[in-house]
Amino acid sequence: MSLDQEVELIRRIPIFKKIDLAMLKLLCFSSERLTFEAGQVLCNEGDIGDAAYVVIAGSVAVSVATPTGSLVVQTLGTSEIVGEIAIFVDIPRTATVTAVSRVEALRIAKDQFMGVIRENPDAALELIRILASRLAATTARLTKALAEKRA
Repeated sequence: MSLDQEVELIRRIPIFKKIDLAMLKLLCFSSERLTFEAGQVLCNEGDIGDAAYVVIAGSVAVSVATPTGSLVVQTLGTSEIVGEIAIFVDIPRTATVTAVSRVEALRIAKDQFMGVIRENPDAALELIRILASRLAATTARLTKALAEKRA
């Protein structure tokens, strides 16, 4: 995939939609392109957050540890971003992200990602929207899992 194709791909992601073309090119150029096979872990719950990942192709499962084992709280696919929570709020990773299928991803380093957020208020607002939406979805999934356990 060429640099221009990567730029067009990440431009489809709401958080990057309104960002200047030159900044997107720099972001893609300085990001690392990675491939994960099904079952490989992109990042582990509890690890230090040093990067976010843009899924170029494939899908990933986002899971959290529970007393009864791992619980998948979300599945994400092409043109979605994962791993942003740990770098945005500077905490250990809140979930493990595992490739469900073969995954092509762009690894965006924390400093690069935070630079985009600092310089683009629209991107910052979109990130807040994404985080709030994911929190709501995870809370609903955990609540359902607890209710099923009690039943």
